[in-house]
This record gives sequence, structure tokens and C-alpha cells, in this order.
Amino acid sequence: MSENEQTLAILQVIAQIPPGKVSTYGNIAQKAGLPGKARYVGYVLKHLPKDTSLPWFRVINASGRISFPPDSSAFLRQKEKLIDDGTPLINGRVNLREHLW
Repeated sequence: MSENEQTLAILQVIAQIPPGKVSTYGNIAQKAGLPGKARYVGYVLKHLPKDTSLPWFRVINASGRISFPPDSSAFLRQKEKLIDDGTPLINGRVNLREHLW
């Protein structure tokens, strides 16, 4: 699978995450047919256009946390989007039992 095909597969999986649910970088990689490529998922997300309509904010790390540094503008933006989407954070963590897609 070429890099472009890998990127497209990742984007297609992320586009399917329903409102109120989240997925981890590793789960996205697995569903895209790229087991072990969780870091590549992060790379793809990092290079999305600022005005993307893709629900990038629904991708979190395996411990249920936002991967940006706490109190950074990116962290606060993702946190706000998750809450608006119906996914609460308790002590900075999403309850994966309830919200994992």
C-alpha cells in the first residue's frame, strides 16, 4: 500500500467515527489495515488543513486522553469540540468504556 493509499485509508476511517464516540490512534490504524502504525495516524492528523471538516478531534490516545499538552490552545480546542460533540472529559480523560467506537 502506497503512502497516499495509507493516508486515504486513515482519513476514511476517521470520517466514520460517529458523534459522541472516540477512537484511539491504534484503533484507527487497525481499522485502516495498518496495524502498528498509530504514530502514522498522528502524522496524518498533524498535516490536516486547518479548515478540515474531518472529525479529527474524535481521535485520542489509548489512555483516553487528548495528546496535546494540557492548556495548549490545541488541547483546549479539542476538549471544547469533544464536549460540544457529547463526549465529556472527566479529569482530562474520556471514558473509553462508554465512548470508544
